[in-house]
Amino acid sequence: MAEGLFRHHVSRLGIEQHFTIDSCGTGGWHAGELPDQRMRQTAEKNGITLTHRARQLQESDFDHFDHLLVMDEQNYKDVIRVNAKMAGKVKLMSDLSDTHKGKIIPDPYFGDIQGFEQVFQLLDQVSSEIAQNFLQQYR
Repeated sequence: MAEGLFRHHVSRLGIEQHFTIDSCGTGGWHAGELPDQRMRQTAEKNGITLTHRARQLQESDFDHFDHLLVMDEQNYKDVIRVNAKMAGKVKLMSDLSDTHKGKIIPDPYFGDIQGFEQVFQLLDQVSSEIAQNFLQQYR
């Protein structure tokens, strides 16, 4: 959901050419699958189409991307474990937000559809802020 929303916001601002945006998980148990149906349904309802197929984080991602953004502290630890030397590239996504700094973005997977809606709203705000902050660099 974060990938789809960030793509939407950088495109809306006309700065998508400055980014390579991708998402992945720390585990490979859903590799090749579309996002959770409830996540796709929530995104569609809000005008975002999620078509990304799940993949697992690779060590090469640390070379390919400038920023590796994670949702919570456990993801942070799991990503650092893959390449501790590149820890400076890893940040909580919310830490790039002024209004949600330090806030954990919960995983709605084990809850109901309402949890997906709440996470969508939070990610929409955070990714919009991040895109807006990047816009300042490209003007």
